Amino acid sequence: MYEHQGLQDIIFIMLYGGATIFAIAACCYLLLARGAAFFPDITPPRSLRRWAAAFMASVALSHVWWVVLGIYCLTEDRLVRNIMGIMLDRITFVPLIMAVLIRMLQDRKRSLIPVALSTIPFILFSVYGIIAHDENTENYIEVYSVFIISTFIIYMVRAVIQYGKWLRDNYADLEHKEVWQSFSIMALLCIVFVIYCTNAGHIAVEYLVQLMTYIIIVFVVWRVESLQKLPISSEKDDADYTNGNQKSLNIKQLLVQHCEKTKLYLRHDLSLNYLCHAIGTNHYYLSQYFAQQGITYNTYINTLRIEHFMSIYPTMRAEYKTAQQIAEVSGFKSYSTFSAAFKRIKGQTFKEWISTLS
Repeated sequence: MYEHQGLQDIIFIMLYGGATIFAIAACCYLLLARGAAFFPDITPPRSLRRWAAAFMASVALSHVWWVVLGIYCLTEDRLVRNIMGIMLDRITFVPLIMAVLIRMLQDRKRSLIPVALSTIPFILFSVYGIIAHDENTENYIEVYSVFIISTFIIYMVRAVIQYGKWLRDNYADLEHKEVWQSFSIMALLCIVFVIYCTNAGHIAVEYLVQLMTYIIIVFVVWRVESLQKLPISSEKDDADYTNGNQKSLNIKQLLVQHCEKTKLYLRHDLSLNYLCHAIGTNHYYLSQYFAQQGITYNTYINTLRIEHFMSIYPTMRAEYKTAQQIAEVSGFKSYSTFSAAFKRIKGQTFKEWISTLS
């Protein structure tokens, strides 16, 4: 902010300071709040809240050290000042947002060691640039930054696809569980990063960066608050139900007896693990059964729910004022989930089906 007229722009200073205070407030909230204030019925992953709080702290500190470096320290040496500021951002802000995005994936615990190791070249480039006073050091850092971000995007695309498959194999209700929306923040960061690197110092770009900071803070807090913590099936869970006669069990018969006849599928947030325990089999054999049928667990449960809904709708629409209420008693937690499942399974929208009844 010290390379342009921003220091004389009171509105920009207020925006800059406000972003710092906002980030600090978000950090304190994520660390100290006992639950999700905005989504009280959701229990977010504890580790995700801590990583998100660390990210918020890095956002606030970034605003602080750019001011300190630009106004109070190294005011006569622009190159060293910029290298130090950029390095501090790259070894805090960048790896922490990566950690937050990775921790949103709950199908398995992914190591963050590669993320930590990716910061080492930033430090080495910076040390070299400061010692050699090389004007090209900033370019080296930016090129490596693009490489790291591109590599991470490729990794996350694959990881999110795998995560989506895991969700559909294990959960009937995907609301508050999917994380593909999180890519919007990554795209936002990449766009701002490219714009800032090519136009650093321009007052319009600095305004844009600060506005994006507010958006990023709101998005991360919302995403952390709205993401439900999911249990991961363990090998012990599978072993508890494994025995010599397991392969001979008729999974279809067990499902009919313990899920379809008892209407267990009407239970909200019914997971594959819960169904395994209910029918007396394990995760591996039940997953294998669905794979042999060419369906996912999500499709199986929601098909039963849709069929149940269609069977009771004609007689219950007089008792219930809205289709949403009937969808809820049919096992769906929200109308949006019901609507999406209805179209995917029946090949037509709910409204189109209603028109056929008329």
